[in-house]
Amino acid sequence: MQATPIATVIPAETSLRQLTHTLSVYVNNRPGVLMRICQVFARRGFNIDSLVVSQGRDARFSRITIGLTGDPEGLEQIVKQVAKLIDVIHCSEHTLDNSVTKEMVLIKIRCSPNERSQALQITEHFAGKTVDLTPVAMIVMITGDSPKLDSAVAMFSQFEIIETVRTGKVVMARGEQPT
Repeated sequence: MQATPIATVIPAETSLRQLTHTLSVYVNNRPGVLMRICQVFARRGFNIDSLVVSQGRDARFSRITIGLTGDPEGLEQIVKQVAKLIDVIHCSEHTLDNSVTKEMVLIKIRCSPNERSQALQITEHFAGKTVDLTPVAMIVMITGDSPKLDSAVAMFSQFEIIETVRTGKVVMARGEQPT
């Protein structure tokens, strides 16, 4: 069996040094905390690809999930700097091995009653749900990882896509370990 060249495994636009990362930051729920965290990324030249902030189980705390692309060494420094910030309780990177990561997309398409069964089949294929239905349009919701959502949007492109809205990543550590 012949080995697959690495160039066919990693897209050309992705450098070996530019990898996708997911960080979870647990913070005191106070004004200005998110701004200070984002400033650390900006100073280091990292762009944030996705950002989700939600109140924790205890309203005094919030969980911030950050999706980004960058080099691992630079990220290690960012994690250390963020962890030192006032109001940051914990900052850690998560991998596919130690966590569950999900996203959600809403896709609004224009489709006639004649096209509806095909749109519903695509929705079912991606284990999605129809969340709004009118005589000329529908909104579907699909959850999963980034490649699954990309594929779903591509499949729905055979219809007129009116708009899409996508959440950022949410992450939770596997097993009993807290995120």
